[in-house]
Amino acid sequence: MKTKDTTRSKLFIGIDVHKRSWKIRTATDLFDGSSLTIPPDAFSLKKYVDRHFKGYTVYCCYESGCCGFSHYRHFISFGWHAKVVNPADVHRPAKAQFQKTDKIDARMLCKELKDGRLKGIHVPSIEREQLRCLFRRRNELVKEHRKIKTQIKMQLLYLGIEIPKPFDNSHWSHNFRDWLRNLTFEYPTMDYCFETRLITYEYIDKQKRDVSTKLLAYCRKHYKKDYYLLRSVPGVGGIVACGLLCELGDLRRFKNFKQLASYVGLVP
Repeated sequence: MKTKDTTRSKLFIGIDVHKRSWKIRTATDLFDGSSLTIPPDAFSLKKYVDRHFKGYTVYCCYESGCCGFSHYRHFISFGWHAKVVNPADVHRPAKAQFQKTDKIDARMLCKELKDGRLKGIHVPSIEREQLRCLFRRRNELVKEHRKIKTQIKMQLLYLGIEIPKPFDNSHWSHNFRDWLRNLTFEYPTMDYCFETRLITYEYIDKQKRDVSTKLLAYCRKHYKKDYYLLRSVPGVGGIVACGLLCELGDLRRFKNFKQLASYVGLVP
């Protein structure tokens, strides 16, 4: 009686992703592989696997970072088992802390993946990821808005111009803005310098307001139930509710409060 082996060999790939090239490390369930450098795209890796490891069940992983999740989605579309891992979750020997190279990083990832010690992070959908980008853009504008306000006040302090007491606070009313626009200086050079600062402030202020409006409108329309449920919590406003929806995603994926708290870095 003839028997047929129905099991498929497994291929494990640790990838150290970068903009210009990828360093990969391969291993199978029977032997350790080799390290090599390939072009920085998922299709080059698939071409290599199809040429040298045809018929293998592929498991691959890379660390989360600037390259995002687009490569992960390509790997999944190939039928591979892919993970994006938190760099802090990768076990590294003491000497690896001082001998850190792309080759070593790829080897560590491959070894941990083969041993089954890696747990992938949650990968959001493309729609949720791009909504998160809009929320983070708002955060950038808030920082820029705060920065230009500080620069304008520091310019006035440097020139010895005292801000009227009703206006000397964090809130910039329309009257205060009109007061700033009506300021004149001894020489036109300073007039132009201050004018450019006000133009920058008004541009950033408008961008921040527009992005906030778009963000709130999108969340109210596409996540209406969750948005208003979060708003019902005392102290949670519109922007905070949007932030929770963008950064955490669907809170129902957490089994209990302990998982949620550990995800956001809280220790109850």
